[in-house]
Amino acid sequence: MAEAAGQPSPMMVVRRMRFGYPDRLKAWWNPSRREFSQMVNAASLAMPFLEPYLIETMRLAKARIADPKLSAEIDLYIGQEATHYRQHQVFNRRLAELGYAAVPQMEALLKADYAGFAAGKSFAFNLAYAEGFESMALAMGHFLVADRVALFGDGDDAVGSLILWHFVEEIEHKRVTYDAFHALDGRYWMRIWGYLRATAHIMSRTRQGYRALLIEDGLWRSWRSRIALAAMLGRIFLRLAPRMLRVLRPGYDPREIKDPGWARAWQRLHNERPDMSGVLDMRRLAEPIPHLLELS
Repeated sequence: MAEAAGQPSPMMVVRRMRFGYPDRLKAWWNPSRREFSQMVNAASLAMPFLEPYLIETMRLAKARIADPKLSAEIDLYIGQEATHYRQHQVFNRRLAELGYAAVPQMEALLKADYAGFAAGKSFAFNLAYAEGFESMALAMGHFLVADRVALFGDGDDAVGSLILWHFVEEIEHKRVTYDAFHALDGRYWMRIWGYLRATAHIMSRTRQGYRALLIEDGLWRSWRSRIALAAMLGRIFLRLAPRMLRVLRPGYDPREIKDPGWARAWQRLHNERPDMSGVLDMRRLAEPIPHLLELS
């Protein structure tokens, strides 16, 4: 498939990142957005189970694909996803150390979900789920980058950097599962089923997770917290929905979606200086090129 005119996709890079979380990391890593903090925390709990599932699905896909270029891109995709889930494991362990009962409970549910999909669902379902998740992640990545100052600006540098790095790389490898799906299946209705199933599953488990975390915080029944949560969900919906809806078009191709300039600048900067740690200054997110705080 040809790349979208005027913007060839960048070469994927497997980056070895280092995020040093503070000794007294708080679950409310953005104190001005406590509800958003717990939403992100709940989503992070899925990554050590979701991403190995995606990796295994794409390994099975690679075994059926003859195109050497796509096979090489799958290898890079797997490398990026493996780095993602390992970094989330570190962060999630820090959340568990805070004593939330919801953390091991949600991890057990998510582990069972993805083990069940891998063992009990067809390869066609798992491939469609993988492409569906990546389509959603691309939309989410654009939203997070565009809204980065409002969402992360008052937050912890390491946590904000983990999430933004993860989704910058989701933008970078946006076409891999799409190409694999079209090489091996290509049915429009199956792509849409995978997209809707993955979106519904992830959002449902994330809601279950942040609800449990906010209950333990004593905030779930606070009217102020519920108003803040409703406002955040409304903000996310209004900004994310248009990006999600375009995936439903029969002719949808992620190559058509222009990468954010900030994400491209971050990729270039890190590729030029791979010795950098990747930790961004959350106070400088509005600047055109991100500034990395720590040098090795």
